[in-house]
Amino acid sequence: MTYTKTPVTLAEVTPLCQKFGMDQLLASIFVRRGITKSEDLLYYMEDDIRFEHNPFLFNGMEDAVDRILSAVEEGEKVLIFGDRDVDGITSTAILFYQLKAMGLDVSWRLPLAEEAYGLSMEAVDDFARENGTLIITVDCGISNAPEVEHAAELGIDVIVTDHHNPPEVTPDAVAVIDPKCSDSGYPFDGISGAAVTYKLVSALRFSSSDFYKSEICLLDIQEGVDDGGKECCYITCTKIRNLTRYREITEKIIPGVTAISETRLPSFLSGQYIYVWDNKRITTLFHQLFGNGIEIGFMDLREEVKQFWPAFAGKNAKDLPAVSKSAKYADDENQQSVSDSLFNLFCTYVNALSSRKNKNLDSLRERDLQLVGIAALADIMPMKNENRLFVNSCLKSIKNRGPIPGLAELFRRLSLDFNYVTSKDLGWTVIPALNASGRMGQSNLSLEVLISEDPKERDDLASKIIDLNEMRKNLVNEAAIKTSAQAKENLEAMNGKICIVMNEEIHKGVTGILANKIMNTYNVPSLAITETDGIYAGSMRSCRGIVATDFLKDFGDFFIAFGGHNAAAGFSFTKDKLPAFMEKAKELSSAFVLSEQNADNIIDAEIPAEYITPDLLKIIELFEPYGNENDELLFVSKDLPVCDAMVVGKKEPFHLKLTFDCGKYKFPAMFWSQGDRYNKDIKIGTRADVLFSVNKNIYNGNITPQMILKDLEVKN
Repeated sequence: MTYTKTPVTLAEVTPLCQKFGMDQLLASIFVRRGITKSEDLLYYMEDDIRFEHNPFLFNGMEDAVDRILSAVEEGEKVLIFGDRDVDGITSTAILFYQLKAMGLDVSWRLPLAEEAYGLSMEAVDDFARENGTLIITVDCGISNAPEVEHAAELGIDVIVTDHHNPPEVTPDAVAVIDPKCSDSGYPFDGISGAAVTYKLVSALRFSSSDFYKSEICLLDIQEGVDDGGKECCYITCTKIRNLTRYREITEKIIPGVTAISETRLPSFLSGQYIYVWDNKRITTLFHQLFGNGIEIGFMDLREEVKQFWPAFAGKNAKDLPAVSKSAKYADDENQQSVSDSLFNLFCTYVNALSSRKNKNLDSLRERDLQLVGIAALADIMPMKNENRLFVNSCLKSIKNRGPIPGLAELFRRLSLDFNYVTSKDLGWTVIPALNASGRMGQSNLSLEVLISEDPKERDDLASKIIDLNEMRKNLVNEAAIKTSAQAKENLEAMNGKICIVMNEEIHKGVTGILANKIMNTYNVPSLAITETDGIYAGSMRSCRGIVATDFLKDFGDFFIAFGGHNAAAGFSFTKDKLPAFMEKAKELSSAFVLSEQNADNIIDAEIPAEYITPDLLKIIELFEPYGNENDELLFVSKDLPVCDAMVVGKKEPFHLKLTFDCGKYKFPAMFWSQGDRYNKDIKIGTRADVLFSVNKNIYNGNITPQMILKDLEVKN
């Protein structure tokens, strides 16, 4: 049994234990995974959606919102143009819900049959003939500069919302909202297209509040002494627009010496709504510092906040960092300031006020987040930062309120119990079904099941989607069989650094799945290509440090079109270029420096028998959802006695069901496909070292922890 355990020191573990109150086992796991910054830990320790990033951090968001509001005011015709995969379908649904609720004349369009990815000239021309004036792309558009230019020539504005890697030339649109653009302003570039759309929708909802584009200032005065020991006051002012901070100043005031005209305060505070904590205290201090002749109308945030959270009524401003969850996750102790806490409380207050005024707001957000969470899993987004909030909110909503219409019909058809649904369940059942319609050229079916208001229609659509998914499975199996020999030969011809298969009989909709299957088999970047009407279209799935879009970019102007993510991309070229393509791919791949393959199992902790208790589930749940950049926790335990063993399964390969005596607890374990070891090297009384993960076993509504063994080494 081989594994690797990264060493950790007490000096690395102790700060996490002290600051966050976690035990040493949990802290050591975080350290081994390199998750030690407070801002990263937040997304594991908290699951409240209020910790998501503000949509107005996107530099183009206000422009996008204003253009849509103008369309509402002018009664314009709007087109949502999406993509055929789960991310594109959910993005389209989320925006369609919102624009329809705003009263817009809105329609949608997705690529069907053999239509290419992205906004097309044909779609622009068709919309122009309908007298449309605004196109909003979702999960696409960043590579469609010519199409956006053509739309402008026809008098159509375009808003681009996307999350794919941008090309060198980006569209000259009314607004471009893509976290991967270097000038996006957004703090996390790993969100899905549906998440970007959700941000736009959230910003549109905020635009109906009194705080949209309002100039707000938070002011606080703290008494203290300066470096020379003189008594002074520090006045901190923070400017806010759309719940984002964009400027802050701090002025040191020496009582009786510093005049207000000697500070930046008059110009900074001009034309602002000024909120303070404890109006009486701040007004008194202000008059003591600058005289009674200066009158500024302060609004008391404490009085507003206590309407929602009465416990804050008796709090002083300096007490706020101690009770602020956000302050807890500041890496620098100096960042845990009163101004930070005031800002966080103000944002929480405004959002609570919005929910009170719009009783449906929380329900609408939950509906959107079910789709955003599914999109994050479908597009294999990194399971860190706010993606963890999205997926956890999705699962929580499904369990608490049930899946939304459309998803509910699919859940029933797939016999999926939403009370116990996990991210793995979504990834293995719902997501492939939703994806199938797009892969089979009928992406409209998956969108229609999500937006239809007719239960009977949704049920019929769900049935068709399930049928298409079965067809898709058969096509993938056929394609894998047809290309298996070619894959081995090509891998050898490409010096083991890349694998390319090409077969005109491969269905265009499964090239991505086939490329992924080949990549997982050979652990190298892989491409699958097919041909339709003289055009070769392919998909690339990449691994081991090779960025798919960078590889394709090095082909120059070879392609008709290409685009995608670091790990997944698509491309097309004319049939006559196939020999040149293969030659160029071999040339480029020869320079690949593939990162090391993970031959050894990297474990998160070695756990003594007495620590193997049901409490392990708490740690497992803390790290869920697992996925890209957040692998399942892996443990090692040594010298565990087997106190029960049996073979289970109705057909080969049979499995081993074991129970280990861990002292206080008898812990069950499953060892898949190892039934033939029963009563040979593994039997009751055997002592063994085991490599394992832990999951939940759900039976008749009862949840119990169980080991899933990855390896077992007999000790006696």
